[in-house]
Amino acid sequence: MLNGLLGKKVGMTQIFNEAGERVPVTVIQAGPVTVTQKKTKDHEGYDAVQVGYDELNEAKARKVTKALQGHFGENKATRHLHEFPVADIAAVEVGQSFDVTIFEKGQMVDVSGTSKGRGFAGVVKRHHFNGGAMSHGHRRGTRGTGSIGQSAWPSRVFKNKRMPGHFGNERVTILNLEVIEVRPELGVILVKGAIPGPSGRLVEIRKAVKAS
Repeated sequence: MLNGLLGKKVGMTQIFNEAGERVPVTVIQAGPVTVTQKKTKDHEGYDAVQVGYDELNEAKARKVTKALQGHFGENKATRHLHEFPVADIAAVEVGQSFDVTIFEKGQMVDVSGTSKGRGFAGVVKRHHFNGGAMSHGHRRGTRGTGSIGQSAWPSRVFKNKRMPGHFGNERVTILNLEVIEVRPELGVILVKGAIPGPSGRLVEIRKAVKAS
């Protein structure tokens, strides 16, 4: 049994629980995924399965390289490949499919995705710097970076110094989101709260590793 799936963020909405409370949820189109390869401790040094998600149509499948065509074998070519660790590798077979039924209502999951890209941004927006005073007499540097190092020592800028640059478009993981509903007929799950990225972005949903 897999401990996770690949899917796409559909968007956010809200539902009402049994107590009449409004709950914000994110709808995720999860799976199905097909096992394309098994990795074992004897051969690769660890137990895991590689799965494919989002099957390509016939025209695009013809453009897949010969190497990948051989890798997929009898399975259909997919847009995405991803690995998931498994505890019992013998229980999973190549060609086997998994869908949203691996999750249950009330279960906690971790969701990983790529955050929205917001282009070039300064330190105030990107790193939440306070900025300088905007009072009378302050000439410049209101939203500037300020000092980034000394001259004599260290005579360089330290690594990871917070500076202006590309904001967003980073891999983000949200831990311990509750599964509010599982709808196998639609192939979607509803999780409480927000997840990274815009609608349509690829996400990874897996059973929580730090669930309380």
